[in-house]
Amino acid sequence: MMKTVGVVLAGGMSRRFGSPKAFAKLNNKSFYTFAMEALETVCDEVIVVTRPELVASFPPTVNVRIDVANYAGLGPLAGILSAMESVEADRYMVLPCDMPYVDGAVISKLMKYHKTNVTAVISRGRHHPLVSIWDRTMKTVLQQALKSKQLRVMNILSASGVTWANGCLLTEDEARVFTNINTPDVLERG
Repeated sequence: MMKTVGVVLAGGMSRRFGSPKAFAKLNNKSFYTFAMEALETVCDEVIVVTRPELVASFPPTVNVRIDVANYAGLGPLAGILSAMESVEADRYMVLPCDMPYVDGAVISKLMKYHKTNVTAVISRGRHHPLVSIWDRTMKTVLQQALKSKQLRVMNILSASGVTWANGCLLTEDEARVFTNINTPDVLERG
């Protein structure tokens, strides 16, 4: 049976938000919790990848990892690769912590579109490369990209034969579901 590990990316600097987005609240629940719950619907294990200074802010029940030293601070690709290097699996279901409206139903539908390499979401003409599934075979590609300081997720996806799943096939409310909460104003507008 194939093992799927869920990866919550919670290591961004949150400059526009003003505080770590992983701990922002919606309906009295932290953003990272929404992501974990969504991933738990299809994943055998869920980990949160974050910065070292945020580790102590998570409860001890959360499986928290930090970037592998060689890739620390190199963005979301480093978080994905660090997850791959710390937990063995066949595929990795990735979700950023700042999309609290992505739920288990969306994640389950996305899994059905995954064939090989990488599958990610496109919604209303906008790419969401971090709502994605990465096969273990992509580990070498990520290692090479980070060694050469190629940090753009879209470039890696384009070169890897990405499958784009249309957001309208994953949810009827794609405008809301695939919104990144990058500022407190966006959160307030809900």
